[in-house]
Amino acid sequence: MEAILDDLNPSQREAAQHIDGTLLILAGAGSGKTKTITSRLAYLIGEVGIDPRSTLTLTFTNKAALEMRNRALSMLEGNYTYPPQLLTFHKFGLLFLKFHIDKLGRKNNFVIIDSDDRKRLVKQIAKDLKIDINTPFILSEISKCKNSCVEPQMAKESAQLEDYKKAALVYEKYQEEIFDNNLVDFDDLLMLTHKILSVHEDIRVATSQKYQYIMVDEYQDTNELQLRILELLASEHGNLCVVGDDDQSIYGWRGANIRNILEFDQQFQNTKVVKLQTNYRSTTPILEAANHLIEHNRNRLKKELVSYRGEGNSVKLLHCLDETHEARSIAREIKELIQKGTHPDEIAVLYRINALSRSLEDGFNKEKLPFKLVGGMRFYERAEIKDIISYLRIILNPNDDFSLLRIINKPKRGAGKVSLDKLTHEAHQNNLSLYEYLASTPLFASSKKLSATLKTFITSIENLSSSSQISPLAMMDEFEHTIGLKAFYAKTVDGEEKVKNIEEFYGYFRDAFEKFPQMSLEEFLNDISLQSDQDQLAHEQINIMSIHAAKGLEFEHVYIIGLEEEFFPLLGESTNIEEERRLGYVAITRAKTHLTLCYVDSRFYKGQRAMINKSRFLGECGIIKNTSLKVTKSAQYKKGDLVQHKIFGMGRIEAVAKVGNEYKLKINFGGNKREILSSFVQPI
Repeated sequence: MEAILDDLNPSQREAAQHIDGTLLILAGAGSGKTKTITSRLAYLIGEVGIDPRSTLTLTFTNKAALEMRNRALSMLEGNYTYPPQLLTFHKFGLLFLKFHIDKLGRKNNFVIIDSDDRKRLVKQIAKDLKIDINTPFILSEISKCKNSCVEPQMAKESAQLEDYKKAALVYEKYQEEIFDNNLVDFDDLLMLTHKILSVHEDIRVATSQKYQYIMVDEYQDTNELQLRILELLASEHGNLCVVGDDDQSIYGWRGANIRNILEFDQQFQNTKVVKLQTNYRSTTPILEAANHLIEHNRNRLKKELVSYRGEGNSVKLLHCLDETHEARSIAREIKELIQKGTHPDEIAVLYRINALSRSLEDGFNKEKLPFKLVGGMRFYERAEIKDIISYLRIILNPNDDFSLLRIINKPKRGAGKVSLDKLTHEAHQNNLSLYEYLASTPLFASSKKLSATLKTFITSIENLSSSSQISPLAMMDEFEHTIGLKAFYAKTVDGEEKVKNIEEFYGYFRDAFEKFPQMSLEEFLNDISLQSDQDQLAHEQINIMSIHAAKGLEFEHVYIIGLEEEFFPLLGESTNIEEERRLGYVAITRAKTHLTLCYVDSRFYKGQRAMINKSRFLGECGIIKNTSLKVTKSAQYKKGDLVQHKIFGMGRIEAVAKVGNEYKLKINFGGNKREILSSFVQPI
C-alpha cells in the first residue's frame, strides 16, 4: 500500500491519506483525479482497515464507476472481504427505494418508466386536460421541478406565466398517475430517496451510520437535489470527500449547480481543501492559454495548472475567410499529419455549436479523410435537417409518399396516425399517391377541419414547386415564411440549437446556388445524399465533436473552430458567459502537445452570410492582443430561474439588470412582484 502512495505526488498523497471529516479535492484538468480518489479508497480499506461495506462512492456514469472499482480493487490485490460500493447516484436511489419505498405507501415492485413511456404519459395527460403546449417543454419543467425538490403544489403556486401554469397542472396529474400505477421515473429515483431520508429520522440515521465514508466524483456536476441527499447521508459522521473542478462545470443548462462546489466549505464545516494543480497531460503553452482564459471568471476557486511535461509548441492561430476555407485548411493540415505518421484517433476538431460540423463534414469528405462524429449525429442525419430535405424532395417530386408522411405533420396540422393510415389506404385503393389523393379529393370523410388544413398544405407545396422551377433561390426565400419550421422547432427541447442547424442549412443552400446558378434542385439533393450516405469504413478515424462530448478525453492534436462572437461564446438572453468560458477551458485542456484555435471573418449567421467579430476568448487567453475585444463578467441569474428568499419564499425571475457590482432581479413571488438584489436570494 505504501508503494502505491509513493506513486502519488505530494498533493495527491495528502488527499489520499485524509481519513475523517469533509474533504474537497479541487482537481484541475489532467491532474490525476481518478488516480487520487481510487488510491484514497484503496488506502481506507487496505491500510486503515475500513470495512468496504462502510464506504460509498458515487459517480455520474456506470463507465466511471466500473473504471474506479477496477482500479481500486487492483490496488487492494484481493485484500478485502467484500467489494466497495461504487454506484451512480441513480443506481443508489434505486437500491435505496427497493428497501424503503413502502414508507411512502408504495410497493417495492415498482416499475421504472423510460423516457418514451414518460413522454407518452405526459402527452396523454395534456390531451385529457385539453392543454395545448409543447410536450418536451412540459417534460423539461417536470424534471427541473423534481431535481429542485419542488412539489406540484409549489410549482402551481409559483407559476405566473401561462405556459408554466399549464406545465404545473400536467405535473400534478402526472404525479397522481405514476403513484396510482406504482411507476417511478428517472428523476423519482433521487426525489423519493430524498423525501424518505428527510422525513424518516430512523432511516436517515441508519443509512448515514451504514455508509461511514462517502466519496463523490465530478462534484461540480451535482444539482440541488444531489447536494441535499449528500447532506443527509453524511449527517451522522461528516466523512464526505468530494472531488471536482469548478473550472470544468459546464452542465448548468441541465441543472448542475456550480455553487455546490464553490460553497462546499461553507455548507460543510471544517472542510479541508487539497488542490491538485500539476497537470500531466498538456505542455506549458497550452496550460498558459487555459489559465489566462479562466482567470477572467469571477466565480471560481483560484488555482493554476502547472505542466509536468514542460515546454512545447506554441498555440497556433488559424485565421480563415469563411467556414469552407476553414474546413479545407484543417482537412489539408490533418491529411499532412496523417501522412507523417500521426494516428487519426489522436486528432480532434471541437466546436461549441453542432451546426458547425456541416462544413467540416463536407471538407473532410472532399479530402477523403476518415472521421467519426462523436456524441452526436451527422449534420444531414439530424431530424430538423431531414425534415427540410423531405420538403425539398416533395417540392421536386410530390408523389414521394415516404417523404410526405415524414413532414405532413411538421409543423402540426392535426393529421394523426389513424387519419393518415386511412388516407394512405384510400389513396392506394384509387391507385394514387398520397399527394395526388389529397390534391384531387375535395373533402375527407374523417374531418372538415383536417380537409381544409391539408388543402392549404397542398397549395403551399404547389406554390413552392412552381417557384423552384423558376429559381431555387427564390423558392428558399419563401420556404420558411410558408412552412414555419424554425418556429415549430424553436418550441422543442434544444430548440435554439435546432434553429441554428436549420439556419445553417438555409445558408448552405443559398451559398450553393449563388456559386452555381445553373445547378438544379435535383442535383443539389443528390449531392447531399452522396455526402450523407458515404461509408466510413476506416477503423482509425479523426474525432469531430462538440466540446461537451469531449470532456474527459485527450488528444495529441486539437483544433477548436468557431472562435467568433455569437458562436463561441454563444451569446443570447440565457447565456452564462462564465460557463461559456469554462467550456473554452475544457476545450483547450483536451490538447496534449498541439493546439490550434480557429476563427473566420465570415460565417452563415441566422440563415444569412455575415461578417463576424473574432471571439473575446482569443484575447482573454493571451493568444492575440486586442484591446477592443470584450471582457465581460456574468450574471448567475437569468429570466425564468427559480430563486428562494428568506422572507418572501420561492419566486421566479422576470428580469435581470446590472447595478454596480451586483444584479437587480425583478422577482415574482406568487403574484407579489419585488425588485431584490441578487446577493439576497439563492437559486433553486
